[in-house]
Amino acid sequence: MFLTMNIIRCFEENVKYLYQKNLCYGGMHLCVGEEACAVGSCFALRKDDKIVTSHRGHGHCIAKGVSVRRMVAELMAKKEGLCKGRGGSMHILDMSCGVLGAQGIVGAQIPIAVGAALSAKIRGLDYVSAAFFGDGASNIGYFHEGVNMAAALNLPVIFICSNNGYAVSTSYKKFVKSESIASRGEAYGIEGIQADGNNVLEVYDVVKKAADKARSGGGPTLIELITYRWYGHYVGDPCDYRTREEENWWKSNKDPIKNFGDFLVNNKTFSKDELNEMEEKAKAVIDDANAYALQCPDPSIEEMYEDLYYLKK
Repeated sequence: MFLTMNIIRCFEENVKYLYQKNLCYGGMHLCVGEEACAVGSCFALRKDDKIVTSHRGHGHCIAKGVSVRRMVAELMAKKEGLCKGRGGSMHILDMSCGVLGAQGIVGAQIPIAVGAALSAKIRGLDYVSAAFFGDGASNIGYFHEGVNMAAALNLPVIFICSNNGYAVSTSYKKFVKSESIASRGEAYGIEGIQADGNNVLEVYDVVKKAADKARSGGGPTLIELITYRWYGHYVGDPCDYRTREEENWWKSNKDPIKNFGDFLVNNKTFSKDELNEMEEKAKAVIDDANAYALQCPDPSIEEMYEDLYYLKK
């Protein structure tokens, strides 16, 4: 867990740098500060379980086992990218890891995850699906339609909302009147749970219980993870809608990686030196991914129209 959280943070800091150097293309939305949400959730799922994520989905993909090399290649629009360089940051997909894709449209991942769960139920398979989305998506029609359908059909799906406090620049407190997003589950007749999204073990525990329940026929669960994104909504966002004091408080008190590292050392699970080795290994993984992606060829002009239409052979 600690290693993967560090890989995610190094990945995000790396692509931020690459993006600013015009080596990555399209929109770029980072999840620095939210690593525990991704790792705790995805480590609680099986490899064959399906996930659908959002525009801020790099961490979920890495935690689910997607190749970091091919992710960097995808962001650089290289031929060896996961989607041949055509998807970019907001459309990463790897079916071999159960990643059904990231969605650039806010909330669009929710009905896809519901559809995957419906497929499992119809075909008698025991995988579960999970939709990752932010607090802003909880007010989108996709959310209400998807949760209602999943509840009515008792589908094996988990709705995981990473509440980082802001929908772009609008504070969560300004657009949600209810006590919490998790409390909305009651209206649909499903369990709603709020947890500390910066505590990786707490996240793992609540998602594992929800997955076990869904797999055994207990139906969907709505999970709200309270977290915070260290950077703006997108790379380049000036963040003039929140204070530096607020940002510094979260970084100083609720850094999910530092706090988990302290826990591991205090409980004598790992030594400080062993954690330092993992941090260096994470950096090496990213250096290797950069080297791989930079030497990958660009797609040729002749391939421009491939995969636009499905032609049955």
